[in-house]
Amino acid sequence: MLKKFKIFLEMIKFEHTLFALPFAYMGAILGSMVLNNILPHWSQIGWITLAMVGARSAAMGLNRVVDKVIDAKNPRTAGRAIPAGLLSSKEVLLFIVIAFIVLFVATSQLNTLCMKLLPLAVFFLVFYSYTKRFTWACHLILGLTIALAPLGGWVAVTGKIDGISLIFYFTVAFWTAGFDIIYACQDIDFDRKEGLYSIPSRFGIAKALIIAKFFHFLTAVGFMSLYFLTDLSWVYFAGIILAYLILIYEHRLVSPKDLSKLNTAFFTMNGVLSVLVFAFTWIDMVVR
Repeated sequence: MLKKFKIFLEMIKFEHTLFALPFAYMGAILGSMVLNNILPHWSQIGWITLAMVGARSAAMGLNRVVDKVIDAKNPRTAGRAIPAGLLSSKEVLLFIVIAFIVLFVATSQLNTLCMKLLPLAVFFLVFYSYTKRFTWACHLILGLTIALAPLGGWVAVTGKIDGISLIFYFTVAFWTAGFDIIYACQDIDFDRKEGLYSIPSRFGIAKALIIAKFFHFLTAVGFMSLYFLTDLSWVYFAGIILAYLILIYEHRLVSPKDLSKLNTAFFTMNGVLSVLVFAFTWIDMVVR
């Protein structure tokens, strides 16, 4: 049982929840403080966490089932749980159903708007897995899906969507799309061979990296906009300056001729960035 549990965690890359969860917490704290001038209740944070885990687990599990044939052909992904025979499709489908139930239960404990938006969130969670079969904009669809985390955190504690929450939403969406483009560069040959769509396979690695830089420039603009549109202070400002340095360093790690440090750029740098921006926002809103 423990071995099987570890395989499921590896399949969904549970540690990558670190990318979106800090932004979900940031959305909750920022939204509650900006609109209500109070901190979110611990029960709200708990249900937000459970909803995030359910949503991401369902999405990753579905992605593994949908892509099982493609994963088996790709040397980089052939060792994943389903193509390697470590898990069956039926086991993963049962896991997906349970994860969606967790998402539904957690969302039902928040507010009416969260429940109304749940079908839209589920649509994006399901739809993304199919996009690389027909559009190179799949990275943007992933961004819009992952960015539901901060928007969901905001809505969970405020019951509202406003201009600031949408700026935060698109900021995280462009951040996600940018690093996903970088990550997709390693599969450019396989994607072209199999007729799969991505920005690297469509435009080449050099242009793809330029597009990723532009998306991360928009991310930088978005983070700065939050500073001017809210009561965030120099503490948050210092945090986003550090985040900008991380983005710059991330892009210096990869080039069209050298992708050897791609995993560092994708996993380490983006995990650090999300935690750092949340931490400085928390210090600004809560401690200060």
